[in-house]
Amino acid sequence: MALPYYVSPEQMMQDKAEYARKGIARGKSIIVLEYADGMMLVAENPSASLNKISEIYDRIAFAGAGRYSEFENLRKAGIRYADLKGFAYDREDVTAKSLANAYSQTIGNIFSEAMKPLEVDILVVEVADGGGLSNELYRIAFDGSIYDEKGFAAIGGQAEELRQHLKDKYQAGLDQQAALRLATQALEAVSSAKVKPQSLEVAVLERSRTGRKFRRLSQDDLTTILTDTE
Repeated sequence: MALPYYVSPEQMMQDKAEYARKGIARGKSIIVLEYADGMMLVAENPSASLNKISEIYDRIAFAGAGRYSEFENLRKAGIRYADLKGFAYDREDVTAKSLANAYSQTIGNIFSEAMKPLEVDILVVEVADGGGLSNELYRIAFDGSIYDEKGFAAIGGQAEELRQHLKDKYQAGLDQQAALRLATQALEAVSSAKVKPQSLEVAVLERSRTGRKFRRLSQDDLTTILTDTE
């Protein structure tokens, strides 16, 4: 009679974590930077049709790295969550913190209970709408761990190297052009390769923008800003 196959809970969690990390490591990186007038999200993304950065609500943006189908489902779930909460209560009640907590619970439950974990790391970003409030930036890992980041954050295949580079180079109060140049320089530094504007997806949450704060930067915008540095 064959003995039943047994894996300790600790080993199972380690195996799941390793599996998720390997999947995320194959994905391109994403950087978020706080700058003087808002928040900037910069992703390595050669695809013109599959977005890694998206708007969730009036002042909130989402970015995902790893398996596209999985973070796309999370993005859609976040939009439904925000719309329902804003409709049932008030639009001001929809915050990055509440959304990040909901994502953390969902991702953590899948990591603990499902056979296969999600191969994703995500970022939830909110720009303060004046009144002396501060911007919010949350990183949610593949196991549901949630991190309250300050100033900058990075996810994806080279996240640790990017965080170290930004830790050394980042300064508060950057303007929009300087923030984009810093993000691009960080991506180039860790990959040892030139980053072309055509391979970037960039969006900003602009504090001064009326109504919805999310805006994508066009390829012309990126080319102009990055070419000026050469």
